[in-house]
Amino acid sequence: MTNDSNTLKNFLVEAKPTQLIWALQDKASEDWVVLDSPSFEDTEVMPLWSNEALAKEHCIEEWSSYVPCQISLADWFEFWVEDLNEDNVIVGVNWQGDDECLEIELGEFTQALAEIESLK
Repeated sequence: MTNDSNTLKNFLVEAKPTQLIWALQDKASEDWVVLDSPSFEDTEVMPLWSNEALAKEHCIEEWSSYVPCQISLADWFEFWVEDLNEDNVIVGVNWQGDDECLEIELGEFTQALAEIESLK
């Protein structure tokens, strides 16, 4: 579990100065990457990254038509949390792929973001 807490901690350390998180959006349809969780049955996960470069590494193969898009923490709290919560989507923190990923509940992730957002 230490590795998981380090993954979240590193994500927060990187996101704090910019107050941004990154997701992948399809250039044409403007859909966001949300996929079936490799760890939890009947659950969807939205991969998020703490910087553009990490997100861009995943714009290959089935995600080659996607581009990294920034989401400000303010927008996350105002628009994203409610929609993702309604859809029961969890978060993949600094997503590395199906074998190596930290998936956490939306509430836990958002609480951690609120702590760094209040320190800006």
